[in-house]
Amino acid sequence: MASKGIDEQPSEDVVANAKTERAVRRGPFGRLALFLRQVVAELKKVVTPTRKELFSYTAVVLVFVVIMMAFVSGLDLLFGWLVANVFGDGSML
Repeated sequence: MASKGIDEQPSEDVVANAKTERAVRRGPFGRLALFLRQVVAELKKVVTPTRKELFSYTAVVLVFVVIMMAFVSGLDLLFGWLVANVFGDGSML
């Protein structure tokens, strides 16, 4: 769990505040202001990755995609060969 800064509220407090504020009837501008405050509060919690982490995550995703492509291609060849042998003359490969 990430450490909380001085001006961050725990999620439970945000939910409690939203419930109490919801009890008070608001007009459309009040609801919009509440929404924008909640958006800003959530955006303050976002942690952007460093350049090294970003390259590492990208490499992991690319390796995973290549592995999945090989797996699906292998299944495609296997099922194609199987279908050719069952329904055709078996001369696919």
